[in-house]
Amino acid sequence: MKVYKTDEIRNISLLGGKGSGKTTLAESILFECGVLNRRGTIAAGNTVCDYFPVEKEYGYSVFSTLFYAEKNGKKINFIDCPGSDDFVGNVVTALNVTDAALMLIDGQYGIEVGTQNQYRTLNNIKKPVIFAVNKLEAEKTDFDNVLNQLKESFGNKVVPVQFPAACGPGFKTIIDLLLMKQLTYGPDGGKATVADIDPAYADKAEELKAALVEMAAENDEALMDKFFEEGELSEAEMIEGIRKGLIDRSIIPVMCVAGEKNMGVDRLLDVLGAIVPSPKEMPTVADNEGNEVPVDENAPLSLFFFKTTIEPHIGEVSYFKVMSGTIKSGTDLNNMNRGSKERIAQINAVYGLGKTPVDQMAAGDIGATVKMKDVRRGNTLNEKDCEHIFDFIEYPAPKYQRAVKPVNESEIEKLGTILNRMHEEDPTWLVEQSKELKQTIVSGQGEFHLRTLKWRIENNDKVQIEFMEPKIPYRETITKAARADYRHKKQSGGSGQFGEVHLIVEPYREGMPEPDVYKFGNQEFKMNIKDKQEIPMEWGGMLVIYNCIVGGAIDARFIPAIVKGIMDRMEQGPLTGSYARDVRVCIYDGKMHPVDSNEISFRLAARHAFSDAFRNANPKVLEPVYDVEVLMPAECMGDVMSDLQGRRAIIMGMNEANGLQKIDAKVPLKEMASYSTALSSVTGGRASFNMKFASYELVPTDVQAALLKAYEESKQEED
Repeated sequence: MKVYKTDEIRNISLLGGKGSGKTTLAESILFECGVLNRRGTIAAGNTVCDYFPVEKEYGYSVFSTLFYAEKNGKKINFIDCPGSDDFVGNVVTALNVTDAALMLIDGQYGIEVGTQNQYRTLNNIKKPVIFAVNKLEAEKTDFDNVLNQLKESFGNKVVPVQFPAACGPGFKTIIDLLLMKQLTYGPDGGKATVADIDPAYADKAEELKAALVEMAAENDEALMDKFFEEGELSEAEMIEGIRKGLIDRSIIPVMCVAGEKNMGVDRLLDVLGAIVPSPKEMPTVADNEGNEVPVDENAPLSLFFFKTTIEPHIGEVSYFKVMSGTIKSGTDLNNMNRGSKERIAQINAVYGLGKTPVDQMAAGDIGATVKMKDVRRGNTLNEKDCEHIFDFIEYPAPKYQRAVKPVNESEIEKLGTILNRMHEEDPTWLVEQSKELKQTIVSGQGEFHLRTLKWRIENNDKVQIEFMEPKIPYRETITKAARADYRHKKQSGGSGQFGEVHLIVEPYREGMPEPDVYKFGNQEFKMNIKDKQEIPMEWGGMLVIYNCIVGGAIDARFIPAIVKGIMDRMEQGPLTGSYARDVRVCIYDGKMHPVDSNEISFRLAARHAFSDAFRNANPKVLEPVYDVEVLMPAECMGDVMSDLQGRRAIIMGMNEANGLQKIDAKVPLKEMASYSTALSSVTGGRASFNMKFASYELVPTDVQAALLKAYEESKQEED
């Protein structure tokens, strides 16, 4: 392989909904460029991009796959991304290290929910997109209808660069508006026969070309002047205008392809190589210090490692992007994140499991190396005196959780190691050892995402695991003021234990006045504040404690023990054993013994006094409530709404978003446990959702009663 300079490199994410034909198109691209001698198929399980056992089992992509094509003196790096929204982490990673996206649209179905989700992701990351309508040979394909859908959803910046002479089983001809020629393919695809446009399509071609020329001219002042003067642009000038429009995301070209038939693939590569900007033309990435780092092959060397995988017969493979400089095999580098040194012994251009060794790679290129000693995903490796550290990828919050444990308890430690390794491979698999819930919680983007995790652990690592619905992290609080006192007294020969604590609890809210006088029945209690402690809770909320003891009723040295006793009950609330929050406590009286009083006595007395007061303060259980956004086709609206209402959802709003219906709701976490599966069921997999934590809210009375009953029963079983 030749050594490519930065301006000869193109980096493209290959996107599309599930079943849109990305993996099949990748086979045709690799075959067309001579990387493969024959194309694999998904049915045969021999494609370049779906090489993991789990992908062969399911029949579609689970992980993103890097591959390259060489065409017209350019190297095009593609990252083929999974179509399922459950694997959006792969899409986010790919878009952050590439410069544009090629998004396939299934010509039979047009825009689907997956299309909208991926477009929204690339829009958030501010990357340009080129649409390619695929499966033009399919019976139900209607290119004009798909084009109208694209314009309705994404605006007038959508403009065709090609259109098919006819769709369906007889498809074989593409009208190319850049060449103003028609391209006709044989039954096996490959190279097209180029001819003048058939008169039957000439008027349509002239009309669409005029729109393309006008839009291309808008991105360059000189081109605009020429367009006004002559009303025409050359092919090279149109390409220049489209490329500039892609850089500022003011144009979305639409192309034609039949990936399975290998029709349109050669021309697709020609156009991509011409219109997709090189890495140095795109906005620069900043390092963690906010310094812009130009993509310059002569600058100090800096590599960003965006992915690690374990591959058969090789072991760990580390994928990198050259952020600046030029990497050569045998180079020694410093790991800026881990403080270690690494040697890049071998550099590879990659096509799935295939590796092509190269001597060097310039800034902007993407490659892989093997057998690194101490490199993790997200690490930056630099040459001496280069200080850049990169951390620019932000992953979406999880939407689906399960508690996990091994069937064989002796494999707990092994499972922990496996889960951490899996997180390295896909950072949207999150693992938490929850002290609060006493469970190992794994989180992901959906039920299928975690089912894939389970399949890999059981089939690849031979550890059988169980998934369970995770416990809910409830919170406890109070709604009125209450008082209590408790005397702890114990004699067992020798020195005993004695401590008595009197305290008042009330709900805490920010900005409330300092405590003064409380009335309970006919008694009045005046607070004389000597000290105040504000303790933010790790789990949210606040505990505020006032020392209001006068006359030396309790020695100051016992106050820390009393605070510990209160904290014991904040960590294990009296109602359900959940964390308590937003409580204000006044310690106003008590008694001590000159011999028998000690720290443990006051800690136990405070614990009991606080529990009693808490129970008398009209306590309530709080549950986590999430903001949920659901996107779906209009015909699914009624079923989705009905399902949400059955989950105690509060509907906050409904509107249209790019041709889809959107519902915004607040839903208790308890009701979201199986939502991913249920939503797929009621909409036939045509809807998607996002969720993020909103607040803690009071549970309904009947739910609280059930929680208290369950907690009491569990305590009796333990006893």
